[in-house]
Formats: sequence, structure tokens, C-alpha cells
Amino acid sequence: MAFLALGINHKTASVDVRERVAFTPEQLVEALQQLCRLTNSREAAILSTCNRSELYIEHDELASESILAWLADYHQLSLEELRASAYVHEDDAAVRHMMRVASGLDSLVLGEPQILGQMKSAYAVAREAGTIGPLLGRLFQATFSAAKQVRTDTAIGENPVSVAFAAVSLAKQIFSDLQRSQALLIGAGETITLVARHLHDLGVKRIVVANRTLERASILAAEFGAHAVLLADIPAELVNSDIVISSTASQLPILGKGAVESALKLRKHKPIFMVDIAVPRDIEPEVGELDDVYLYTVDDLHEVVAENLKSRQGAAMAAEQLVTIGADEFMFRLRELAAVDVLRAYRQQSERLRDEELLKAQRMLANGANAEEVLVQLARGLTNKLLHAPSVQLKKLSAEGRLDALAMAQELFALNEGSTDKPPQ
Repeated sequence: MAFLALGINHKTASVDVRERVAFTPEQLVEALQQLCRLTNSREAAILSTCNRSELYIEHDELASESILAWLADYHQLSLEELRASAYVHEDDAAVRHMMRVASGLDSLVLGEPQILGQMKSAYAVAREAGTIGPLLGRLFQATFSAAKQVRTDTAIGENPVSVAFAAVSLAKQIFSDLQRSQALLIGAGETITLVARHLHDLGVKRIVVANRTLERASILAAEFGAHAVLLADIPAELVNSDIVISSTASQLPILGKGAVESALKLRKHKPIFMVDIAVPRDIEPEVGELDDVYLYTVDDLHEVVAENLKSRQGAAMAAEQLVTIGADEFMFRLRELAAVDVLRAYRQQSERLRDEELLKAQRMLANGANAEEVLVQLARGLTNKLLHAPSVQLKKLSAEGRLDALAMAQELFALNEGSTDKPPQ
């Protein structure tokens, strides 16, 4: 048994690398099955968000190189390029890493709550793919429990700090009066919902939600008194939009340089503030080269995030302690479970020897032997058989100079060398 957590995140890889290593929802089931098949992993799950792509593996033996090679091959990257950005955590460290991730301790925005839902989604998809078994299943449940305790027992999630909040905070710094600005939100997922909520709370009255399906955009728009449009309507909406924040699951850019350039001319070069939270990116990087456009990606939000997270630093220390306790308890219980198979085999062996000696005793009694002598013979025979294998192994270990093993046997059998107890008379 070996746990492995392997991946890249916002601290180790640029947006360019992260978007090339990201998995789309449609890819996950097939990717998980291929991962297990080609790397001989017994259990696997994949977490893929805008800030990280991580593989969680249960393997007979740690095989980080073969799994890293699979990841590079799957996304058609060079192994050297991926290795430069990847990290690997094994066994206890892998367990602790998963719990830190689920608790928001490893996020771009410290303590952000969305990651726990994304972790639960990764678990659900792995179950659908048939790549979750008893060990990784137990680890995920322990991870969810640890994250819940962190949320309950610390103040790490009290303030509304997230990538969405950071984006809106940056907009607030650029526009002195957000209430007079129009915001164009591209996408209708959880992140854009948070953005819309923050903008609405700050008094922004003109919000447009553009999405691939009008129905989903309309549901979100209705919640905040916004206007819903299709993605095809974005060029027309750009003309009146001062703030553009995008977060979709599209594999290709939705907003190109030409459309923005045309909108700027009609706006008479009135500035547009843009934040591209998506990975892969929704807005072509070349848009940032235009005058009067202020384009930011998730990597640009670090300073805003850091300023908004000072209140969470103390809570993070308490959360780290809870995670450490949770990881230690999980590994302790798992190691206890590892002894179950050994104990079961030892009990079965002992019961077989007992039955053999009992059968002999019953035959002796049936042949008229003295009952007391039969009992003595039963006790002696059973004791000899139970001690035979351990005696042979202990003599062998002693001859090999394995004093550590002898000391372990002393502890295992709860022996006391200094005991003066005498057998009952």
C-alpha cells in the first residue's frame, strides 16, 4: 500500500502550463481508467481546477515516475517540462496534502470554500469511473471530515475572500464609483455567481451575464437583477461594459483582440478592466497589449489576495494543527487495519492447530484413555504446536544477529524478562 499525490498548482506552474495540464470534465472518466490501466495503479482520482491539477493514487509501490510520464504523455507535454513544475507527496505527506487542499490551506485564496466542493466532485467522478476502492475511499472521507472540522472550529472561512472577491476588489480599486459601471460576466458557474454576488453587494446595478446557454444565464441573471445574453452577443455588450470578468470551461478563447479593439473604438477609448479567471484562458493574452485595456489573470491576483487574507493567518495556524491531527489519526487507523489480515491469518492457523489437537483428544477419550492424561496431552500438544513456528523463526533471527527483531518479539508477546512469577502448583 502506498498513497501518492502528484500534480502542479499556482505556486509551481504558470497559467500557460496549468491550462495545458488541465482536464476537462468530459475527459475525466476516460483519463482515470487509462491512468489505472497504464500505470497499474489500484485506485485513482483526479482533481482539476483553474489553479491545480492533481492525481491521487493508491499503488502497491510508489511509482511517481511512471505516473508523471503518463500525465506528460496524456497532455502531450515533454516530461522535463512537466517535472520542472510538478510536486510529489508520498504516504503520510500525501494524506496531509489532500487534507490541506480540501481545507483551503493550499489555495491561491487562503481558506476559499469552493475547493472542498471540487474535491467532492473529484471523488464522485472517480467513483463513476470505478477507480475508487476501499483505501482511497477512506482517505477521501477522512479528508472531507478534516476539512469540515477546519471550517467549524476555525475562523478561516469567515470573511468572503475568494478569487471572485479578489477580482471585484481590484475593480473597486480601479473604479472609484462601481455603481456607475456596467459589468459583463462571461460564464454562469460557481465563480461567476460569486462575482455577481460581490458586485451586487457593492451596488453595481448594470450587470450582464453572457453564457453558452441562455437558460443558465437567465437563472443567474434573475438572482441579481441582471440581463442575460448569449456568448454571440458579447461584442455588442463590450461597447457599454467597463468591467469584464470571465470564467468558463471553454477550451478555446471566447474573447479575441479584434472584438475588444472594435469595442474600444466605439467607446472612444474609454478604459475596460478585464479579469480572466479561467484555465484555459477565455481572453486572448494579446488583448492585454491594447491601450485602454487592463487585463489580469488569476496569477495577477496574488497581491489583492494577500491584502485581504491577513485576518486569516491566525486561523490558518489552528487549521494546520487540525489537519496534522487528522492526517496522523487516519494513518494510525490505516496501519491498524493493515494488521487485521495478519491477525486473521494467525487466528485461522491457531484454530486449525487447536482443532487437530482436539480431534486427537476426542479419539483418545473414545478409546478409553484417562481423561486427566488426555487433558495434559491436549495442553502440551497445543502449546508445542503454537510455539513451534515462532521458536524456529526466533532462533533463525538470533543466529542472524537480528536483535531488533528479538526486541520486537519481546514486545509483541508482552514478555517480561525480569518476571519471577511461578507457574501455579
